[in-house]
This record gives sequence, structure tokens and C-alpha cells, in this order.
Amino acid sequence: RDSSTSRGLGDVYKRQDYEMIETERLILRPWQDSDADALFRYACDPDVGPVAGWAPHTSVENSLEIIRTVFATPETYAVELKETCEAVGCCGIMFSDSLHTAEMGQHEAEIGYWIGKPYWGRGLIPEAVMALLSRCFNDLTLDTVWCGYYDGNTKSKRVIEKCGFKFHHTNKDIVSPLGDRRTEHFYVMTRADYYVMRP
Repeated sequence: RDSSTSRGLGDVYKRQDYEMIETERLILRPWQDSDADALFRYACDPDVGPVAGWAPHTSVENSLEIIRTVFATPETYAVELKETCEAVGCCGIMFSDSLHTAEMGQHEAEIGYWIGKPYWGRGLIPEAVMALLSRCFNDLTLDTVWCGYYDGNTKSKRVIEKCGFKFHHTNKDIVSPLGDRRTEHFYVMTRADYYVMRP
């Protein structure tokens, strides 16, 4: 994904408290080295990463390296299932000075997510995304939050629509992080939208 070199408001947000977020079934928390085995178990599945634009993990060591680099970014959370105490996916808030695909300004961010295949269809990611939206608007006082998916990723589209995002625009013939050309659809939620939805 794109990585902007500009510095700005994201630096302010990164100084905010970065702690656990608890929902009914989940704990969203920073990744730990001890999550490497679980991360590899779910992220090695070729049905999980490529549709979202990233390559399947190749080994536990590969997953550990990603935990220590990509997943070490502030506001990047392991999705831990309370019933198993295991990290089964990932979600995060990306600012204009970090990895993202939406064209964003200050006071804006993009939410990204994935979950292991055994947990598809259980409503866990919508639960996580709603918690991140609360974080964005209530704690980080953002004005706008974006979310996008690549053409054909119907599961991601359902999450976006279920969480109340509104369609904004489509970018065609863009190069994904895997090097192929894709169509990406972007949805948006404003602060006003959020508080109408969750007064």
C-alpha cells in the first residue's frame, strides 16, 4: 500500500494512549511476539491475504518479522477472541503519514482489517470495526474515516456496508501491493454520520 513521507497530524495521534479495546467477544490489543504462531496459522491461507492485497505469510519467522515491523505501527491491533485467548485477525487505523490507500487529509484516517478463515461469517470483524470507529471519533476526534476493498472481495464489502459506511468513489486500474492491477472501491463515514448512527 502507499506510504506517504509527509509528517503531520498522525504524529499527534500516535502520542495518544494505545491500549486494549474490549468488545463483547473480542479484545483489540497490540501485537506481541508470542502471537507469531497464531498469526502464521491464519495468515498463511491463500484465501485471506491476496484478496486484500498482501501475500500469504511463508513461515512463523515471516509472521514474527511482520509483527515487529508492519504490525508495530501505533493503532494496529491484534483481534483476540476472548473464548480462545488467541489472535485470529488484525485491524487498524491508518493515518495520512502511514500505510493506506485512500487519499486522505488531516483529521482523517482509513480502517483496515482481516480475520482468519475459520472465523468468517461470525460478525467478529464488524464488531471490531465498530470499536475502531468509536476510537476514531470519540478518542482521536477525527472528522472522516475511510474504508476500501478490492473488486471481488464481497466479504469486505459486506463488513463496510454493515458498519454504516457510505459509498464514495471507485479507482480503476490501480496497482496493488502485489503488483497486479485492480479496481478499488472506497467508502466513507463522517463524524456527523457516526453520531446519527450511534447518538
